[in-house]
Amino acid sequence: MPHGNTLSYERTLYPEIEPYETGMLDVGEGHSLYYERVGTPGAKPAVFLHGGPGGGMAPSHRRQWDPALYDVLLFDQRGCGQSQPIAAIDHNDTWRVVADVERLREMCGHDAWQVFGGSWGATLALAYAQKHPERTTELILRGVFLARQKEKNWLYSYGASEIMAEQWDRFTGLIPENERGDLVKAYHSRLISDDEETRLSAAREWSLWEGTVATLLPSEGLLEEFADPSKAVPFARICARFFLEDFFLEEGQLLRDIASIKDISGIIVQGRHDICTPPTSAWELKKAWPEAELWIVDDAGHSASEPGIIDGLVRATDQFAGKSS
Repeated sequence: MPHGNTLSYERTLYPEIEPYETGMLDVGEGHSLYYERVGTPGAKPAVFLHGGPGGGMAPSHRRQWDPALYDVLLFDQRGCGQSQPIAAIDHNDTWRVVADVERLREMCGHDAWQVFGGSWGATLALAYAQKHPERTTELILRGVFLARQKEKNWLYSYGASEIMAEQWDRFTGLIPENERGDLVKAYHSRLISDDEETRLSAAREWSLWEGTVATLLPSEGLLEEFADPSKAVPFARICARFFLEDFFLEEGQLLRDIASIKDISGIIVQGRHDICTPPTSAWELKKAWPEAELWIVDDAGHSASEPGIIDGLVRATDQFAGKSS
């Protein structure tokens, strides 16, 4: 990554900008998606895919593109953020969300656009690009997650547990020992419980574990945000369901089908010390897709809020807009 070794990060988020358009798009099956459009109408089109599954967009996400050069659509995926119904897990899967991205592109009137996603958003971006390569001009990916069994095991069986040991004990402590062989299944059963206290406790602990592994250094602000029931419940319910269903992907599918995006330019921004999505996945993606650039940030974890990650993402959007360094 440019300046990665010297830790000289020159790019910061662009100044706050308000959307020039907001709305709700009815995508059927009882779901309506909240969306925002920011930047300059008619400029270079891009779409932002937030993480999770079950996360949502935030005002800071608008600031990763030069608003004079881009026309960006951001949206809350099914069950997330301001989309309705909140925390819904019915009619909510990877391929339905991919279809939603296409509906939003058609709504905007773009022939194709830049697809930008981090963590689960990177998974979704790859799935979309492989399904619709002709609609994808470039890919910008952060914190690569390829939804393979070894990556799922890393987070919820063995791996991250060895680094964040005391937090792992808290996370597993909610579950009786006889159910800890499948923590995702155990948590999912509680997240869909009829008992509100059971649901809230499970949502809090699931979300706090995810928040714990998201940053290189502890972030009290982020953990408070993850503990907020209004965010924890949709995040945990949707995230657990996707993990339980193997993200609705065949094992290794995103690497298997990589040939479909060989002609698409890509930049991968990856934190060296990412506990949530370790660099091995980004490296395996790079080896399978040598045309992409891989920028390793030596002093960063997973979060898009870390200075080196911000520098890389903004450099990437600038580069694809033809903006000189």
